[in-house]
Amino acid sequence: MPTPTDSPFRCLIIDLMHESLLPMLKEVGVEATYLPEVKKEDVPALLPEYQMLVVRSKMRITADLLNHAPNLKVLARAGAGVDNIDDGVLEARNVTLINAPEGNRDAVGEHTLGSLLTLFRKITQGDRQIRQGQWRREDNRGEEIGGKTIGLIGYGHMGKSFAKRLVGFDCEVLAYDRQPVENPFPHVQLASLEELQQQAQVLSLHLPYTKENHHYINNQVLSRFQHPLWLLNTARGEVLDHAALVEALKTGKVRGAALDVLENEKLKTLTPEQQERLSYLFEHPRVVLTPHIAGWTRESYVRINEVLVEKLKAYLTSRNN
Repeated sequence: MPTPTDSPFRCLIIDLMHESLLPMLKEVGVEATYLPEVKKEDVPALLPEYQMLVVRSKMRITADLLNHAPNLKVLARAGAGVDNIDDGVLEARNVTLINAPEGNRDAVGEHTLGSLLTLFRKITQGDRQIRQGQWRREDNRGEEIGGKTIGLIGYGHMGKSFAKRLVGFDCEVLAYDRQPVENPFPHVQLASLEELQQQAQVLSLHLPYTKENHHYINNQVLSRFQHPLWLLNTARGEVLDHAALVEALKTGKVRGAALDVLENEKLKTLTPEQQERLSYLFEHPRVVLTPHIAGWTRESYVRINEVLVEKLKAYLTSRNN
């Protein structure tokens, strides 16, 4: 009879993943079942057979769900954010979490830079006007990144990736993070939130969503910035109070915004208040909206798999030693 260590390590994948994942898992000795079309209500009945679960965003990971997974050892989140995992539930069950911020950080850094350039150079406005038969050069005179002070809130993988791409723009970069961080780039100055509020002309958000970070950027925080701001959010919609954003756009405290994430991305479920705020953003000439695609590239699709499997391989090696 095989011992537990001789038993195959079985993995259930319930979200759509790049096709490269299955052969990668096979190479490290993991038996994978790929069910991207499975309904979330059918997942609990499947879980007892598996030691590993791979999720993207299909369902929330709760204590009740884990009660159906007595053999679960690893939860793999295919991406960076882990806000769809209830606090403490993995630790309570001694389940190891692996995620892959290294997999899409380059994509996020590039997208954030592109969003800033789109705002500064009025690219979407000019495009719309030309399609309407208007050739309005003076109306589309833009601004340059050079000489600006860019403030980053959140200096983990994503913040560092954006900062790295600013090195050639002759701008000042300030970074604030509540956690101790190392500063790998000589052109970035670690700063306090108060220093950001005194100096930044652009504010880029790169902090994860947690209960503590809900509406971290609100009226109070925005009111303390000394300069009118350009605001970029490629993190999570819930870290930004959208009511405060709309008010700041109306008063000029925020000059423009590029939002890859929204407070409610299920557009068919908007409350009347959310719809009113989103309608205002739709009509604002200096607001750029994208559908949560900052980390969504062909390259990151594969790289996320590579990162997850590399971390899984390290886990399995330590488990067998």
